[in-house]
Amino acid sequence: MKKVLIAYVSRTGTTEKMANYLAEGVRMSGNEAVVAKTSLVKENDLAGFDGYLFGCPTYHKDITNSMKQFLFLLEKANLTGKMGGAFGSHTHSGEAAPMVFETMQHVFKMDVLDLGPLNLTEAMVQTDEGLKACQQYGRALCQKF
Repeated sequence: MKKVLIAYVSRTGTTEKMANYLAEGVRMSGNEAVVAKTSLVKENDLAGFDGYLFGCPTYHKDITNSMKQFLFLLEKANLTGKMGGAFGSHTHSGEAAPMVFETMQHVFKMDVLDLGPLNLTEAMVQTDEGLKACQQYGRALCQKF
């Protein structure tokens, strides 16, 4: 069994909901998921995972300041070659998830999902289709193991 860290920032609860749906997908594939707010994750908490999913909502066409701080923490973790993916929710523009994904891919040199980032509108997250998209993304990461 592989272990996946799903760390997220959530302002309205929607990205948190996505994180929990992703965890369901990871568990459906027979793996372990640990879900945590980025503000509670410390540098020594990052070791021992086989995969990482990081989530952030889009806020003023950017990632949140707390996600920026988390990304600086991740630089110290040496995630090179680790499996990863990014997710986020938005109301209209959706820049955050791709920004996190590109940082994982190009800065941290992680082995990211070919699917790209999971980027859903807040309204979509509330639907069965949104739930299934999150679960499928979680399972897709586990298929890379």
